Order: sequence, then C-alpha cells, then structure tokens
Amino acid sequence: MLEDNEGFATEQHLEDWVIQKCDGWRDHFEANYSQRFDEYYRLWRGQWSAQDQARTSERSKIISPALQQAVESSVAELEEATFGRGKWFDIKDDYMDQSPEDIVMLRNHLEEDFKKNKVRKGVAECLINAAVFGTGIAEIVIEEEKEMAPATQPVLGGELTAVGVNIIDRTCVKLRPVMPQNFLIDPVATDIDSALGCAVDEFVSSHSVEMLQESGVYREVDIVSATPDFDIEPDQDLTRYDEDKVRLTKYYGLVPRHLLEKAMKDDEAEDEEIVEFEDEDDSFYVEAVVVIANGGTLLKASLNPYMMQDRPVVAFPWDVVPSRFWGRGVCEKGYNSQKALDTELRARIDALALTIHPMMAMDASRMPRGAKPSIQPGKTILTNGNPSEILQPFNFGQVNQITFAQAQALQTMVQTATGAIDSAGIAGSVNGDATAAGVSMSLGAIIKRHKRTLINFQESFIIPFVTKAAYRYMQFEPEMYPVADYKFHTSSSLGIIAREYEVTQLVQLLQTMSPDTPMYPKLVMSIIDNMNLSNREELIQVLEQANQPNPEAQQAQQAAQQQQAAFQASQTAALNGQAQESVSRAQKLIAEAQAIPQELEIDRIKAVTTNLKVGDADDKEFQKRLEISKQLLKEREVAVKEGNVEAAPAPQPQPAPQAQPLPQATLPQGELPL
Repeated sequence: MLEDNEGFATEQHLEDWVIQKCDGWRDHFEANYSQRFDEYYRLWRGQWSAQDQARTSERSKIISPALQQAVESSVAELEEATFGRGKWFDIKDDYMDQSPEDIVMLRNHLEEDFKKNKVRKGVAECLINAAVFGTGIAEIVIEEEKEMAPATQPVLGGELTAVGVNIIDRTCVKLRPVMPQNFLIDPVATDIDSALGCAVDEFVSSHSVEMLQESGVYREVDIVSATPDFDIEPDQDLTRYDEDKVRLTKYYGLVPRHLLEKAMKDDEAEDEEIVEFEDEDDSFYVEAVVVIANGGTLLKASLNPYMMQDRPVVAFPWDVVPSRFWGRGVCEKGYNSQKALDTELRARIDALALTIHPMMAMDASRMPRGAKPSIQPGKTILTNGNPSEILQPFNFGQVNQITFAQAQALQTMVQTATGAIDSAGIAGSVNGDATAAGVSMSLGAIIKRHKRTLINFQESFIIPFVTKAAYRYMQFEPEMYPVADYKFHTSSSLGIIAREYEVTQLVQLLQTMSPDTPMYPKLVMSIIDNMNLSNREELIQVLEQANQPNPEAQQAQQAAQQQQAAFQASQTAALNGQAQESVSRAQKLIAEAQAIPQELEIDRIKAVTTNLKVGDADDKEFQKRLEISKQLLKEREVAVKEGNVEAAPAPQPQPAPQAQPLPQATLPQGELPL
C-alpha cells in the first residue's frame, strides 16, 4: 500500500490531506445541522430573526421563555445531581491492593487540581451546549503554568527574613468546551474513538499562537490574520472583528504514515535528524496530532504524545440518536411546541394592536385640505359639516379569550416534550389535580427521564474525562500522581426534584414509626442527607454521635444486666431448693405410708399374743391365731398384687409369753384389726 502511494505522497502534504478531510466534514455539517443549530440557539437566547416568522403578516417579535426555562431547568437538574454533594467522582483500585492510602492521595490531588482549573465551570458549559444543540463536546488541554505562592526565607545566617514568592512549574489539565460549529468529525462515526479523526476549528488570538511558537510547541513560521468566516463564530449576530485572529485547526486522529513522516522530517530538517517511528506496526494509518493555521500553514505534526494513545476530546449526546454522533437536545424536543406557542402569542399581540389602539373612519371629502387624521388626546379635528356624520370610531372587535387557554396548553406541551416540568406544571401533568398521587406520578416520570440523561452523561463524558485527566497527570507529573491501573467511577447523587420527592416519601414513612424503633434514626439521617442544607454535614455528624452508645451508659447497662442475672440465678436456686424440699417431703410421706402397715402388723401380733397363759390350751389357741394371721397376710399380698395397697414386708411374729385366750372375732377380707 505504501509503494502504491509513493508518487501520491510526493505531491500531497499532510496539511493538504487534513484540510481536505475537514472541508468535506464541514460541508456535511453545513448541509444537515448548521441551520437547525442556529435556530435552536436563537430560541434559547430569545433572539428574533426574520427566518423564524410563521406568516408574512406577522409583526410581533416576541419569543416565549418556555424553551429557555426547559433548558435551564434540565441543565440545573443534571448539574445539581453531579456536583450537589461536592464529591462527584471516585477511584477504585484492584481488590488485591491492601493499602488504600494511594487512592485517597490521588483523589485528593485530582479534586484540588480540578477545582483550581475550574473544571466544574467547563462541565456546566458543556451541559448547556448539549441541552441546546444535542451534543456536549470538550477538549482536554494541557498547559504549563507557573504556580506562585508567598513564602519567607532566612538570610544572613538567620538574622533576617526575606519575603518573596516560590515559583513552581506545574502541568495543568483543563477542560475547554467546544461549540458544535467549531467541531468536525467523520460523518459515519458514532463516537470519538470510532471516527477516522476529529478536529477543532476555531478562531484564536494571535498572541496565543506566538507564545506557543516562542516556547517551541509550534513551528517558527509567519502567521497572518485569518479571513472572516461567520460559520465558525460563536455568536453570528455580533459585529465582525477581523484583527489579531488566527484560524486554528487542531486535528486528532489517524493520518497516512508516509505523510506524517515527511512532515516530521521537514520539521527537523534544520537539525538534520532522521525521524523514525518506534512502533513496529507497518499500517497505513498512524495516530497523530496535527495543528494547522489559516487552512494551510502547518504549525505542528507529531505522533500522539499521550501514553494511552487516546484522543484529547470527550463528547456525549443529551439523548442518543441511533447510529448518529449528534444527539437530540432539549431544544429539538420542544421545537414544534415552542414554534406554535410563539405563533399564538404573536397573533394575539398583533390582534391587540387592532383592538386596543383607537382608529377613526372619516369622510375624506368633507375634511379640510391639509388636515392630519391622527388621533391623540386633546386634539381638535376640523370638519366641513356635522362631525358625527363625518367621523366615526372604528375597531376590529375584541380578542378572543380562548387564546389564553391555548397559550397555557402550548406551554404545557413544551414542558411535556422536554421533561423539564417545574413546580407550577407538576400538578396538572398527569391527572389535572394537585393530589399526592398525581404529584408522585409526575415526579416519577420526570426523574426517570433525567436519569437516562444523567447516566449517559456519566458514562460518555465524566468518566472518560477523569480517566484521561488522571493519565495526563501520571505521564507529566509522576511525582504527585503515582502510575497505577485505577478504576474511575462517578458518585453523582439525586437531583433537586428527586431529592424533594424522596424526602417526601421518607417523611411519610417516618410518620408511621415510633421513635423507639431501630429504623427511626436511620430514616431521620436519610432525610437530612437528602436536604440541601448548609450545615448538613454537621447535622449528620451530630446524629451519628447521638446514635453511638455512651461508655458509661454501657457500663451501667452491663452492671444492671449482671444484677438481673444474679437475681434470676438466686430465684432459680430458691426454686430448686423448694423443689428439693418438696421431693424430700414426698419421700418422707412415702416412707411413712410404707411404715403404717408395719405398725398395724405389729399391733396385730401384739393382739394375738396378748393374754395367753401357759398350757396346752393356750398353745393351741396361739397356733390358731397364728394361722388366722397368716391367712390375712396372704390375702393382703393378693390385694397388693392387684394394686390396691402397696406391698410391705410383713414382720415375723416374735414368741411371746402365754396369755389368756381372747374371744374369737372374724375379720373381713383385706382389713386388719386396730
């Protein structure tokens, strides 16, 4: 491929190739987007133009502020959601890193540098451009600055102190917004990285180019003032200023390798150095940075100097249009409703001019010669005859009152089309009544639309910018920014409308809970965290301290718990003692119950052996009584086996002295004599 282009390379220069591409991209932009973007800009600024007339008889030039309100409300919502909490981005390292100190240091340095270089202001301007034109574009610029700080230094051995300034050379990364008419990109591309290249084409001051030439960034070539071109002016309605301006075209993207080699050799011809590329890739295109002045003077041509080989441009669409780089903004969404609203208001104002201002119908043949038929208070009109027959007031009737309702409906259409509904339009946007359910439904729809744009803005603009800025600092200031593979992500919060909606829901939930529940302090902290208070951090800190337990209270609570445990243990011991006492009493009663039959048996034996005398007759009587007692014992054993009476060992009768015989008595079965 290179061999086929050798003859072509000798005839064409790098700046010619770049300008040819940029001219083609400019023609595509002018044919498809330029006029529409100019009209969106005028509607947002409230600037009237003859091109915006809806009818030729239109005399009024009023422009309704409905679209301006939609743009500013939408931008304010996204800006508050991004920067409302102060911390708008965060950094993560891989999970193997056990020391988070480097992450904290890098984030603090980035936040400090972004604040000093006014990055938030640049982001806000990009949001405005995205809402008006549909796409927000910014260029990441690196500048060398001298950072000065007052300081003191001891002199003369410490006897005196010199007051002066410390000067430190710093590399600053800035975000510079770019207007759509100043940005050129490959028409078939959908984002910055997929394009062949992109270019920033704009007018700059001559002294800025001369200073860069003195510092060696640009070539030492003669630069003249550029020819005027209204197509790339930021505001095309201003008076033209042609002095001390240079048209600078900065191209970032792929260029033919042989053209870049030739341009770099020409640049280093004075030093007689041979330019060789370090990469081993022999592709036809190579990533480069080319700067051209006034459409033909090459100021700089070099390989991409950034270590990640990324392009220093970030862009995001407000609302994505499939397969297109240019997005759909707030002005495009509300364009038709805004035009209808302007037409309605202008027609009403034109009708008021015919109905309010006095007019007079008169007979011109009966007016004195040279009379001026103008109407004003206190004027005397001369007539040739009866004035009531010659003069007659004349008007075109009254303006229809329905135009008020029509204008209000058209303004509601603008808010509905753009999603930027303010507090005055929330109540009637869903059900026509200012009910809690209607407001909740309206806010839910608004928040969903804003979240789509917010996520797109974060993923396509904020995260790429923070990542590229960190890589620039790592490359050019490695002492302050350690080189490592970090993961960046945004930490944006809810916007103002979403916060108010969430606070309302939390308050309603808080009313259903008692202050003693564990969730109550958490809900109060969430409400304060979502409120836009000046001392919000202090209130959150006080709540956290209040929720933390008091050490003395903890000790007292532990002592009370120990006393309660000891008291419960003593009660348990007392109950156990009572239970043991009851068991012992039961055992005693059982033993006493077992001893009663034995006592009865003893009494029976005593009764058997009482009053017996010595002799055969008494012996026989004794034997007879003994047999009866045995029979009774057997009957008792049978009864015990049947479960009527517990068995008890029967004592053996002791031999007793003979006694007198007792009268016989028959005992019933199962009973013992007392």
